[in-house]
Amino acid sequence: MDRLIAERMFVTVLETGSFAAAALRLGTSSGQASKLVSKLESDLGVRLLHRTTRALAATEAGQAYFDRLRGLLDEFDALDTQTRNEALLPRGKIRLSAPLSFGTIRLAPRLADFAKAYPEIALDVHFSDRLVNLVDEGFDMAVRVGKPGDTTLIARKLSTSQLIVAASPSYLAARGHPQTPQDLSQHECLIDTNYRDPNRWSFTQSQRVVVNGRLTFSNASACVIAAEAGLGIASSPDFVMAESLASGRLIRLLADYEESPMGVYALYPSGRHLALKMRVLIDFLAQNLPQPLPNRMK
Repeated sequence: MDRLIAERMFVTVLETGSFAAAALRLGTSSGQASKLVSKLESDLGVRLLHRTTRALAATEAGQAYFDRLRGLLDEFDALDTQTRNEALLPRGKIRLSAPLSFGTIRLAPRLADFAKAYPEIALDVHFSDRLVNLVDEGFDMAVRVGKPGDTTLIARKLSTSQLIVAASPSYLAARGHPQTPQDLSQHECLIDTNYRDPNRWSFTQSQRVVVNGRLTFSNASACVIAAEAGLGIASSPDFVMAESLASGRLIRLLADYEESPMGVYALYPSGRHLALKMRVLIDFLAQNLPQPLPNRMK
């Protein structure tokens, strides 16, 4: 940085014609201006200026150095200005991976709002329940539901999600209400194979209950549709269940036995500078993602 200050002073001295004028432009003293140029000459091992009591002029080497250096300083100043402007106005492209159901139900409306608020940011969003490798597959960020398993990634909590067990009024009228998690073994359950262990449903106090049913889906929304049709009991995230519960098409069951809510996280590679475009997206999602349904709602 001292070298850059000295180089800028040398250019200014030749542009203004004197140490005094250069010092005035750059906000320092004539003596300091002279010291900076002398230090630059010492570093380069060559005389850049002819000094007399009445005037100064560039040496042949000094003139050649000035001609090249002035353009480089102009480019540096332009780069500095561009970087500062970009810091004030987030811009660029973000490649994002998100789970299918959460992405389409909860995330997509928020991303649409974000796109309106930040027109200089392009979004390339991939909805899939496959856990992508961010670095190998060129993703900037992922949104995932549940405790992050990859400790090499930085995680920022955005929201939470509650797993809810529910069934339709018609199913409950025909088969009755389960009173405890263990009662589920006597019921027709809708199996979501997206879960790590789809035939074991988890509840408070580390209870894990084996469930069975004739219908198996690899999608939470499909399980909810089947539950609305009276075909069994579903265990699905609140963002999939919310509308069905609010309308009365499904009835929430075993609320007192629900596990604590899962976290919803933004993940991005560690060791990477978090660009402003990423920071504003993460902050936006943390502020605007809907809050989950209250736990143990009866």
